Amino acid sequence: MNTIESLKWRYATKKFRDRKVPAEAIDKILESINLSASSTGLQPYRIIVVENPSLKDALAEGSFNTQIATCSHLLVFAAFTKITIEQLDAYMQQIALQREIPVEALAEFKTALIGGILSRRDEENAAWAARQAYIALGTALISAAELKIDSTPMEGFDAEKFDSLLNLKSQGLTSVVTLALGYRDEEHDVYAALKKVRLPINELVSFVK
Repeated sequence: MNTIESLKWRYATKKFRDRKVPAEAIDKILESINLSASSTGLQPYRIIVVENPSLKDALAEGSFNTQIATCSHLLVFAAFTKITIEQLDAYMQQIALQREIPVEALAEFKTALIGGILSRRDEENAAWAARQAYIALGTALISAAELKIDSTPMEGFDAEKFDSLLNLKSQGLTSVVTLALGYRDEEHDVYAALKKVRLPINELVSFVK
């Protein structure tokens, strides 16, 4: 199945079957997230994978998104609420290690990051980090579709509850969006058989030549 056919196949699944997604497939989706585009390469977010049924039930309580509890795996995309010099230092060390270069060779890049990121207010960086997490979410959606794993991206959850139950605040993180993964229940999900509705390309896209 090619990418276009995979995207035609996927939809925001409303009802999941009681079937686990294999660990190998989850690993591939997580690897695709890790390889996703990220401004400056900093990846100012983290992914929490929730499998525990009791924890999923607790996270789902009071939400209209029943998929939180019924999915095989719930991915929580959590963005950093602030960017620190310690994070930038760690990033420089990581680059130096993986590219086998002295960290001093990255001085100009580090200065640019400090001027471009640390000069902003924490609120601006938190919003920027959340947008980066959404880019990763898009990559995860495509990766899941190509693996024929159903998914549902969700914003309608209690972020305060998620942050508390997942102990995110102590890590400087806050939940921004979630992705439920599993397999569609075609018998009970009326949306499974519906045709995907999208704008005509010529209405969505305009070319400037």
